[in-house]
Amino acid sequence: MEKSATFSIEDLKSYREGKRLEVKSAKGGLPNSLWETYSAFANSDGGVIVLGVKEREDGSLLIEGLKDAHKLLKDFWNMVNNRQKVSSNILTDSMVKNEECEGKDVIVIRVPRAERTTRPVYVGCDPRSGSYRRNGEGDYHCSLDEVSLMIRDSSLVSDDSTLLTQLDYSVFCPDTIRAYRNIFNLTHQNHLWNQEDDMMFMRRIGAMREDKETGKFCPTGAGLLMFGYEYEITAVYPNYFLDYQENRTNGINARWTDRITCQTGDWSGNVFDFLLKVIPKLQADLKVPFVLKGNLRQDDTPVHKAVREAMINMVTNADFHGRRGVVVNKDEEGFKFANPGTMRVSLKDAIQDNSSDPRNGTMLKMLAMVEYGERAGSGLHRIFHTWETVYHCKPTMETTASGGVDRTVLRLSFEGRQPDTEAMRRLYDDPESITFGELGTLESAQENGVIAQESTQETQSKGEKASGSKEESATSYHGKGESKAESATDPQSKGKSNGERVVSLLRSNGELTLPEVAQMLKLSLGGIEKIVRQLKADGRLVREGSTKAGRWIVKD
Repeated sequence: MEKSATFSIEDLKSYREGKRLEVKSAKGGLPNSLWETYSAFANSDGGVIVLGVKEREDGSLLIEGLKDAHKLLKDFWNMVNNRQKVSSNILTDSMVKNEECEGKDVIVIRVPRAERTTRPVYVGCDPRSGSYRRNGEGDYHCSLDEVSLMIRDSSLVSDDSTLLTQLDYSVFCPDTIRAYRNIFNLTHQNHLWNQEDDMMFMRRIGAMREDKETGKFCPTGAGLLMFGYEYEITAVYPNYFLDYQENRTNGINARWTDRITCQTGDWSGNVFDFLLKVIPKLQADLKVPFVLKGNLRQDDTPVHKAVREAMINMVTNADFHGRRGVVVNKDEEGFKFANPGTMRVSLKDAIQDNSSDPRNGTMLKMLAMVEYGERAGSGLHRIFHTWETVYHCKPTMETTASGGVDRTVLRLSFEGRQPDTEAMRRLYDDPESITFGELGTLESAQENGVIAQESTQETQSKGEKASGSKEESATSYHGKGESKAESATDPQSKGKSNGERVVSLLRSNGELTLPEVAQMLKLSLGGIEKIVRQLKADGRLVREGSTKAGRWIVKD
């Protein structure tokens, strides 16, 4: 029976045992292996057990029937409700029935996927020895890692809300806090929290919480992961690892052409800085049209949002206790996002039904505060819908348990296709107001001056003469187009060129990094780098000190 198929007793003989179907003869009564399969289905994606059927050597099914189905049903209910036999009964009366096939009695047991608060469902009294999972080959005994993950996931509170009472404020990286607060200030300019000092601000967003026993404020798991130093994080999460791998050689070279890991020691190594570094790299080469809404540039297309949302989905669902870490791959074929841990809801529900149960809910809240993710549970659904609409190919998502290590892998592939710009238009709130230009990357558009110039019609309607001077040239440095997102987050920048907006930011805070500037202005990193090079050439911007510890000086 296929995973997506609905079980039908009339079609039983056409089925084969697999990930969602198990048959048992039950000639001598309820077999002991029944409970292993019950545990396996409950701890996986559910399945159907049929008693009174035998599997032949060739894999076909033989309907043997049951001599006393009524007695077996009674025995089954007695045992499934016996806590010495199995840990939990997750069945209702309608899920266990005596049915007839080829004139013979069989018992059909439809086992659902157990709620995470009930998992692991195990045989006997010890989850470490009695927990099973299902794969294509049958039931297998869960590893200690798998059992530990299910136990952690069974908690009613978010995994990353754990209070780390052995740590204090010193574990946080001040540069990361500053970067986060800069973005928060832009997205919430009149928010009361902007007046708080850093320690109080961290308490407000859930990065710290009071220890009721000592009265001391300590980091939460989310706070440490988002803002801590890598060596402090690994003291609590020994398997913590972040890895970005980029290969633009189209398979010629198996190694990467660009790589970022959390262990290099030249940056904090935390999750938020990883997002700041990696998201611009993922988006840099996306071939998307130059988009105008009226006369305002729209740099943040639905495709850019989908890639960003995939990154957020990966880190907020990652089991940072799990092995093999968070790994992001980018190549000519597309993107792959892999994280330790399975989804806490079924993949079908997560993709189709907008269901959301993030493992790291506090982290998701922090990212939503700076407009890096949604909390409505529509992340995966929107990613799949956007990708299928624009590239006409379906993303894939799967969970694996290779070697007893749970992983979730999301793939966004191009399949050699260019984006369908007309289809993309329909993804905007007001598609009739959108104008698309030539297809290219944001960097190429900025370099060629496409995204910098105001329309001739707008200039002439103002009675202004179009100028070919350096100050009005169509470059990313002098460009005056701005997106709705930019004007919403930085109202003081309205009417300013991109170069002036960069100058304004760096004048107020010379310690900003270029990736931070790019994220705050909703521009690409490549475009910001070109602007800064021009500013330096014009003598308006000077770098004082080292790349890591220096600051920008604006010359007026």
